[in-house]
This record gives sequence, structure tokens and C-alpha cells, in this order.
Amino acid sequence: MFKNHTFFLYLSLIFLSSCSSIYMPNVPNTPMLSQKGEFSGGLHGSLRGNFSLNGAYAAGNHIGVLFGGSYINSEREKKDYKHKVVEVGGGYFDTFGPDDNRIIEIYAGYGNGKTNRTYRNYDDNDVLTSTDFEEATYNKTFFQVNYSSKKNSNLRLFGTDFPINYGTALRISSVEMKTFMRNNVGQIREGNVFLEPIFFTRMRVGENIQLQYTTSGTFGLNSRKYMNANNSLFTIGAVVNIGGRKK
Repeated sequence: MFKNHTFFLYLSLIFLSSCSSIYMPNVPNTPMLSQKGEFSGGLHGSLRGNFSLNGAYAAGNHIGVLFGGSYINSEREKKDYKHKVVEVGGGYFDTFGPDDNRIIEIYAGYGNGKTNRTYRNYDDNDVLTSTDFEEATYNKTFFQVNYSSKKNSNLRLFGTDFPINYGTALRISSVEMKTFMRNNVGQIREGNVFLEPIFFTRMRVGENIQLQYTTSGTFGLNSRKYMNANNSLFTIGAVVNIGGRKK
């Protein structure tokens, strides 16, 4: 059942990623904090060249602070896409369950982003006929709830057992343009609210290191021409947790 769900989600992501939007989501911060003094850091990348960097620190027994960002610079013959975003946040975490191996996290935060897009049109003889340049900056606020488990299942590869665990999150992002220029002419600014369900799988490859596979969808609550929900995530990355509670 899990394999069928993952396959369906993957096909959906391919469809949703066929077009681009001013808004490019980053990999949400899912640090799985378990006790005061724990640090979590992660680096994730996609085949489209979208790289996300996340960090979190447990400042108290149930208080966590977050920071993160993402960057993409894609240059092609007919289209260039450059994007960057930084964000900070904080919130509450707690462990529960018979062995305290399940984690609930609730975070909120704020960020800033910038997107540049260039479109080039060519005639039948591959002669450039026109160029369209768009530049937008925006503010972002988000609220998210993470649920994850440190209860492990084993994946056996090449005679070695690798512990596997899973997690999910729901992020709600409110994004509002600060500026929007098209060919150096000011345009009407747009905003939207995005629902971003996230699913991730982690495989432990070291004492404090896990590989993470992340998929997500992006759904806009409003119909917009430029600030739409055409970008989603499919990334592979690595996560480090130091100082956390051991199973």
C-alpha cells in the first residue's frame, strides 16, 4: 500500500512540476528534536537544481528555533529561473508514546524570497525574436505541524541492515509579493496561501547521520496567474542530529 501511495504521489509531482511559478517551495524543516541542546542540520537537493539548507536547535526542553533557505539557478536556452529564500521560526516540540520515540512539532516563522525569470522566444530559424524578464520579491509567513517517529524498521541492503523511519508534516504558507517587475515595468502584485503536505523517509547510515527522501505537493487556495501552485518537491538529502535522545 505504501509503495502504491508513493508511486501515485511521484506521478502527481511530475505533473505539478511541469510549469513554474514565482513561488518555489523549499524543503520544510522537520528536525525531529527530542531534548534540550539537540542540533539538527540538513542539506537537500532535487534534479531541477533546487537546494535547501535547514537547521534547528532545541533551546529548551520543549522549545525549538529554526532557520533555513533554498537556492536555485537554472539556465536553459528558452528559460532562466533564479530563486532564493531565507526563513526563521520557532515553536514547540514534545515526545510521546511507550518509548518516547514519537515526536510532535509545531512551528511558525517568517521569510523573504526573490525570483527572477527570463523567457526567450525563437522563430523557425532559431533566431531570437523576443525576451520577457520578470523579477519579484515577496514576504512569507508559515505555520506547520510535524509528526515523526524514531521507531525503526529495517531495510536490508548488501547484507547490512539500515534502520528506516518515517514522518509527515503539513505546512501552510502565506506568500505576498513586495515588488513585481516585468520588463522593468511595475505590475500588479499577487499573493496566495499554499497548503503543502510533506512526506519523508529517513535511512540511518551512521550514528547521527540519516539520508532523507522528501516528497510534497503544493496546493494554492486562490487562483493566480504568477503566484500559483505549480512547483512541488522531490528531493534527496542528508540530515544530522547531534545531542538527541537515543532510542
